[in-house]
Amino acid sequence: MNILITNDDGITAKGIQIIAQRLQNSHNILVVAPDSQKSASSHSITLMNPLIVRKEKIEGIDAPCFSVSGTPVDCTKIAITTIASEKIDIVVSGINDGFNLGTDVIYSGTVSAAVEGALNSTPAIALSCDGNEESYEIAADYAEKILNKIRSEKIGNTVLNVNIPSISKDKLKGLKVCKIGERNYNNVYVEVEKSDDNVVYKITGAPDDAMQDNTDVDMIKEGYITVSPLHYDLTNFNLITKVENILEK
Repeated sequence: MNILITNDDGITAKGIQIIAQRLQNSHNILVVAPDSQKSASSHSITLMNPLIVRKEKIEGIDAPCFSVSGTPVDCTKIAITTIASEKIDIVVSGINDGFNLGTDVIYSGTVSAAVEGALNSTPAIALSCDGNEESYEIAADYAEKILNKIRSEKIGNTVLNVNIPSISKDKLKGLKVCKIGERNYNNVYVEVEKSDDNVVYKITGAPDDAMQDNTDVDMIKEGYITVSPLHYDLTNFNLITKVENILEK
C-alpha cells in the first residue's frame, strides 16, 4: 500500500521514526510531518502564512521525508494533494507520545491529522501510547496487524483511533473495539511570569477519569489495546427530532 505517515510531535519524534522504519519494509511510505512539536493543534490549518516544505533525512528511513512549517492537518492535506506522486491508500498518524482517549480526540493533532485523511477520501489510523520504548514497538506491531487485516476490506473514510496501554507485551489482554469515553482534566493555570502589563500562565493538570463501561478510557485501564472507529459527522442524531419540535413549530 501507499502509506502517508504523519504526526503532531514533529519530524524528529521517536514515534514517527519507529513506525516509518517498520512500515517501509512492506509498503511504499511517504513521511510528511510538522517541523516542530505541534501537540494539541486540533484541526487547525495555516491560512495567513505560506507553508515551507523541506526535504529531511530520518535515520533508518529510505523513503522520502518532508517537514512542513504548519500544523498536523496541513501535513496531511499538502501531502495528499501536492507532495505525493501516487494516490495515498491510507494515512497513519503517530506514534503519538501520550494517549488520545475519549474527548482527547477533540484536541489531538494526531487524531486530526488522521481525520483530514478521511476528509480527503482516505482511511486513516491514529496511533498513541505513553511514549516508552516497549509501547512504541507494540504500537508498531499492532499497526502492521491492523493494516494487514483491513487492506482487503472496504472500511470507507474511517479513522481508527488506536491506543496502547502502559504495560508490558506479556500482560496485554488483547484488542478491544470500543466507543470513545469522556476524559475530564483537573486543569490549573499556573502563573510563571508577571510584569506590569502581562501575566504568563502555563496549563497543568491530570486526567480525572470516572469509570465508563466499555469505552476506550475504561478498556485501556483493563489492559486492552483500544480501537475506536471515528468519523467527522458531529451531528447529535438523538436530539434532531427534539430540537426540530422546539424550533420549527
